[in-house]
Amino acid sequence: MATIFGAQRFIIQLRHITKASSSGLLCRRQFAGLANEANATKEARLLLAGPDASGIVASFSHLLFSRGCGIVDCTSESSEIDAKVDKRGQHSRRMFFQRILFDYSNVSVERDVIEDEINDLCVRFGMESQLSWGGDKRRRIAIFVSKYDHCLWELLLRQRAGELDCEIAMVISSHEKLRHVADTFDIPYHVFPITKDNKLEQEEKQISLIEQHNVDLLVLARYMQILSPSFCSRFQNQIINIHHSFLPAFRGGSPYHKAHERGVKLVGATAHYATTELDEGPIIEQDIMRVSHRDDVKDLVRKGRTLEKTCLTNAVKAHLDDRIITHRSKCIVFAE
Repeated sequence: MATIFGAQRFIIQLRHITKASSSGLLCRRQFAGLANEANATKEARLLLAGPDASGIVASFSHLLFSRGCGIVDCTSESSEIDAKVDKRGQHSRRMFFQRILFDYSNVSVERDVIEDEINDLCVRFGMESQLSWGGDKRRRIAIFVSKYDHCLWELLLRQRAGELDCEIAMVISSHEKLRHVADTFDIPYHVFPITKDNKLEQEEKQISLIEQHNVDLLVLARYMQILSPSFCSRFQNQIINIHHSFLPAFRGGSPYHKAHERGVKLVGATAHYATTELDEGPIIEQDIMRVSHRDDVKDLVRKGRTLEKTCLTNAVKAHLDDRIITHRSKCIVFAE
């Protein structure tokens, strides 16, 4: 029935365009736009995690098929990464992880019916699930920055180019220095100067602003403030941080200078979810680049920043694409 009404709307709008337009070119362009809208698919993403068992793939696939959904892509992983303690000691069991991308353009029931049936199957198999319906609304991001701008530029440019399916709601900083970058993209820029005495108070103001604007994901784009445990706990698996991969070898200031003094042969970057344990959250993305004795400190910094901005953007994209399952201290990241 929904398809019939959609076709009727398409025909009515097409007639209106034909009558109102004296230009054949305009008519063709608007016709193409309506045709694309009529043919657009609606895609949803289902993530599953739980103990491995026979029949999981078949059961969820049959459920979606029986409700008029078409599976566009399906990827699964099974590995012994879960430890269970019993009277005889500790032993491992196989865990199952799956990501299903399906088209629900021709769904035969209401979406909440499918959600209930998925929940029933999850109870049956002891699984956890996450279901995201595409087309509802774009996720909203808040970017946290300090004085380094390379990651901020990369995120804003990639989002403008359509490579990140999100809305950038705001940029939050502890300094005024990068306001001009946000202004270039007409993004609201909010400054919260932070000292040891006002840290928790300023964080509460940040949280209030974030919740007021319905932000879904926080991205720490070289934000040099350490978030409090209460802040991190409030946004579990919703904060992505980036840092150089010298940790923990070269902690503190001037890590590239310290690395150069030691003659490192690799530089790298790590993107991870922020947790109450500093720089110990589940790793989403990592990358490295070889360096040599010919590289000076500036070369290390330049190569490191290139890795940082790319690594962070890839991690954000994986989160937005629902390609990440967090299991305990690990991230299972499905390929793009």
